[in-house]
Amino acid sequence: MWLFDRAFKKLIRKGELQVTDYKGRVYRYGEPVPGRELVAVRFTDRTTPERIVSAPSLGAGEAYMDGRLIMERGDIHALIDLVTWNNRWEKRGDRAKLERKVRMPGHDLGGWLRTWNYERRARRNVAHHYDLSARLYDLFLDVDRQYSCAYFTDPGNSLEQAQIDKKAHIAAKLKLDRPGLRVLEIGCGWGGLALYIHEKTGAEVLGITLSEEQLIVARQRAEAAGVADKVKFELIDYRAMTGKYDRIVSVGMFEHVGPGHFRQFFARCRKLLADDGVMLLHTIGRMGARRPTDPWTVKYIFPGGYIPTLSEIAEATEAVRLITTDVETLRHHYGHTLERWLRRTQAAKAEIEAMYDPRFYRMWEFYLAGSMTGFFNGQMVNYQLQYVRDRTALPITRDYIAEAETALRGE
Repeated sequence: MWLFDRAFKKLIRKGELQVTDYKGRVYRYGEPVPGRELVAVRFTDRTTPERIVSAPSLGAGEAYMDGRLIMERGDIHALIDLVTWNNRWEKRGDRAKLERKVRMPGHDLGGWLRTWNYERRARRNVAHHYDLSARLYDLFLDVDRQYSCAYFTDPGNSLEQAQIDKKAHIAAKLKLDRPGLRVLEIGCGWGGLALYIHEKTGAEVLGITLSEEQLIVARQRAEAAGVADKVKFELIDYRAMTGKYDRIVSVGMFEHVGPGHFRQFFARCRKLLADDGVMLLHTIGRMGARRPTDPWTVKYIFPGGYIPTLSEIAEATEAVRLITTDVETLRHHYGHTLERWLRRTQAAKAEIEAMYDPRFYRMWEFYLAGSMTGFFNGQMVNYQLQYVRDRTALPITRDYIAEAETALRGE
């Protein structure tokens, strides 16, 4: 416990953390703060504290999954939130000072190589996460199965309303205001956005995915809605796409591309986009320095995943002559989204454990809790980036976005 004790005396200054080691000895960190409850944990073996100090995400994540880190007061989110709140990204100052307190993971060549997502690996990585039981996703997502950041016009809105508003926000930025438009959605999920775009605007939509399970559901939904001739879905890699499209939209897919393929991705998008076309990219983004995804997330949740910085995206789009016409940073929205997902997951604990096992449940809970704090306390944000090939393709002010969004919401 010596290394852990030394590190956490520096890490936890506000709020209270109580730690009981495997021998029953109790350690206390921080001080009371109004509105923050005491968080208490217990370690069941000698080595877990050292593992957490040497590799925080992997050490803590695996310890929680295996039952070697037990929450005695508060849930796993309360623990992660306390640690990250004491080291909020805006307040960290010199990054080197934090890294001297706890050695941060991921600064290795292997971390970058794991994001080299050639076509076969990309399909395998997608299957790892998105081909899980459909029932699992039904338990925590909204009714439309939108598995990406919602848009909260009011933080008190329901998840369902926020996801409807997200679709309206994206559709408005695509400027779908003339008949006969052909839309390509790269990474179509279970088909919700494609069906929404067609329903609201009449545009024909082709959604592509690498998930066989998502493809089945998306096609079933289009058939059930009687629009399978207008809203189509295919199992195909973006690199294999041909043709021309008036609009391209990609939501929550770019995080799976990998930095070694950024220029390739945007070059293909530019080739697919009509001369007067519009593209909207919605992606998680990282503020600050570039770094590989933490090893726990890569190992258990998103193999091959990588969160880009805004500068990385800009370099790639500039290299292929895509013109950036709008940039929006969604700062709190994914945090609110993940909070809803986490609470729904926790409410369905018994069912998820019955579907899989307790270790899987704790893995999923840790994933959602850690992601949530990343948006409220860490480096994570969401970017919505709009591109054109021709600078005259859009009006010279943003007024059309608000006007279209209002119309789509029926306000």
